[in-house]
Amino acid sequence: MSSRIAQIRLVSSHPEVYEPCDDSFALVDALLADRTNLLQHQPALCLELGCGSGYVITSLALIVGQEAQYIATDINPHAVKVTHETLEAHGVHAELINTNIASGLEERLKGLVDVIVVNPPYVPTPEDEVGREGIASAWAGGENGRTVIDKMLPVADTLLSKKGWLYMVTLTENNPAQICLQMREKGYASRILVQRLTEEENLQIIKFWRDSDLQVAEKENKTVPAKDMESLLSDFHIFPFLRGSHDDSS
Repeated sequence: MSSRIAQIRLVSSHPEVYEPCDDSFALVDALLADRTNLLQHQPALCLELGCGSGYVITSLALIVGQEAQYIATDINPHAVKVTHETLEAHGVHAELINTNIASGLEERLKGLVDVIVVNPPYVPTPEDEVGREGIASAWAGGENGRTVIDKMLPVADTLLSKKGWLYMVTLTENNPAQICLQMREKGYASRILVQRLTEEENLQIIKFWRDSDLQVAEKENKTVPAKDMESLLSDFHIFPFLRGSHDDSS
């Protein structure tokens, strides 16, 4: 089975749409690092929240294959059009919806999504920049870059199936250990698949999945021991960044 990903030269663009960058590449690298598990997982339905250029959802479709169904959302109507063009250029298909996160889809998709991928607006900004029209909606994350992330997490929890996995980009300023602890309280285990240090950012791609032991503890109202950031991050298995995986080679 092919392990091709989206080719940059075939990714469509628009002045008001976020182009693939280090965070996008790192997210796709994480999917490639977890490819064997993804194929064994055999997801029936995959969803991207905030598809932007379509680089990630197209890469996921190429990695997993068209046996699965794909849905992608974006609050920016230009992103929906660009993603359609990117998908079409690569010969893959996804249902595209112009909406904020997954507004209007909760009932339809509740408990049905096997894989969610999201590169959220994570950059710390003033709150009044969050949700603005155009390209700013792709990065403006509010205080600590958490405003949109904190809205996305409960949505993901609602939509994920019993075997559902969530792959999410975070920034060190987002306090990823705290995010993992919050998800742990909801019954999710987590692991950093890729860390990427750029000139401006320290990125982590985290995978979350439902853990039956944690879910039992939640139902029985047992306290899940908290850990500080250092000890929590030391529990994760960290995979190296897969350099060159976003080249135009197939």
